[in-house]
Amino acid sequence: MKISVLGDGAWGTALAMVLVGNGHDVTIWGAFPDYLAQMDKERENSRFLKGIRLPDQLNFNSDMAAAAEANWLLIATPTQYLRSVLEVLKPSFDPKRHAIINVAKGIENNSLLTISEMCREILGECRYCALSGPSHAEEVSRQVPTAVVAASDDAALAESVRDLFINDTFRVYTSDDPVGVELGGALKNIMAVAAGIIDGMKLGDNPKAALLTRGIAEMSRLGAALGGKPATFAGLSGIGDLIVTCTSGHSRNRYVGEQIGLGRKLPEIQAEMGMVCAEGVKTAVSARALSRKCGIEAPLVEAVYATLYENKPPAEAVRELMTRKAKSEDDFSA
Repeated sequence: MKISVLGDGAWGTALAMVLVGNGHDVTIWGAFPDYLAQMDKERENSRFLKGIRLPDQLNFNSDMAAAAEANWLLIATPTQYLRSVLEVLKPSFDPKRHAIINVAKGIENNSLLTISEMCREILGECRYCALSGPSHAEEVSRQVPTAVVAASDDAALAESVRDLFINDTFRVYTSDDPVGVELGGALKNIMAVAAGIIDGMKLGDNPKAALLTRGIAEMSRLGAALGGKPATFAGLSGIGDLIVTCTSGHSRNRYVGEQIGLGRKLPEIQAEMGMVCAEGVKTAVSARALSRKCGIEAPLVEAVYATLYENKPPAEAVRELMTRKAKSEDDFSA
């Protein structure tokens, strides 16, 4: 198959390597021609996936019209930049020929649209599949055993995406809940920021376990209100991705939270990270707005937002969470 990856970050590059290894014709598209030329020459994504040798068969092209000659378009662009990329793609997009695989994890700030909604707003009706799960680029690129889920309203499309990627080290399940899968991938990043705050404050294991448990309850609650299936959040794109992102040293979202827990401020941390994107920072803005719009109680989202954007001391945020009104664990609304 001919596949174009729209985005030259770590995750898009790692998945491009999986696809090349499966025998597909793969091109990475990026917005910066000079950097693509550097990747092509050095056979390394030194900015986002340092130390990993890229296969000789992997192609690079900054011309969107050329990239759109592929039948499969894999979206691997950070959410807050995706609208501009889709606008560039639009003149070349053919809904009868193209199918979209999305691996980005976020919710657009101003519009509060998920990525599937953004794609349909800009491109019109399109064949869409979300691919998500507990999967760090650093490990996938080294062929560490990994399991993810491909989700689409079109069962045949989900199965086709599965068949594109599946191999001895990259296992793909299918789902008919793209809304739940993409929301799980987006919302867990906020919880990873919270997990990092716990680590930075050196609070120990008990609060981390509580966070993961109450975090998945909050994700399920908000996800269901937005059209996802609660059961999806118990799967790979929900609890699976939540666990890996909240506990791994590879997690950029956890890193941001850890630095906040150590007493640093968000602008300083972001300046240090440069072009490396922690999606949970922006998704906290969108998720807070959506939860308030839907009337859904989301205390963890609110706490992360207040810590990131309102300079609330982490210790105060923890204290407020711990002193909330006592409730039954069976109360799905809280």
